[in-house]
Amino acid sequence: MAEYRLLTIWRIKAPLEVVYAAIHNSPHWPDWWPGMQKVEEVAAGDVDGVNSVLRYFWRGKLPYRMVFEVRATRIEKWVAIEGAVQGDLEGVGRWHFFSEGEVSVVQYEWHVRSTRWWMNLVAPFARSIFIRNHGILMQQGAEGLAHLLGSTLVGQENIDLMVGKAPPRAYGR
Repeated sequence: MAEYRLLTIWRIKAPLEVVYAAIHNSPHWPDWWPGMQKVEEVAAGDVDGVNSVLRYFWRGKLPYRMVFEVRATRIEKWVAIEGAVQGDLEGVGRWHFFSEGEVSVVQYEWHVRSTRWWMNLVAPFARSIFIRNHGILMQQGAEGLAHLLGSTLVGQENIDLMVGKAPPRAYGR
């Protein structure tokens, strides 16, 4: 299976609480995130949302759709949201949140493997294209979130952690 370890960093001039709330409310991502086609609830989980399962339907610039489920494994208000991924991709997704003055910083780690045979077959040649498609989706998310919040997107960065670049800031604040 083709493996991807990606880090996306969004810097948005908005209160951390509202940035966190918008990301935590992923059933409404299709309202503001181009590429997110729909979200279906599979299981509700506990009162905080841990063990909830949501099915995500994504379509980027490339002509294929990705469908996967995420089981929330950690939800720490205003700090982190983590989930186990299975479906067309399997692995882990982690959102981390913190503030730098008036700027909210969102770091998203995406450590996944493709389970689709055709993606694994072409991955040696198309890996950079798949990563670029992910980057475009994440840029659209950053812009959509800033627009939703009526705020300014200060910066957005995508890093392929498998090419030896270290993340610019440690996690687990």
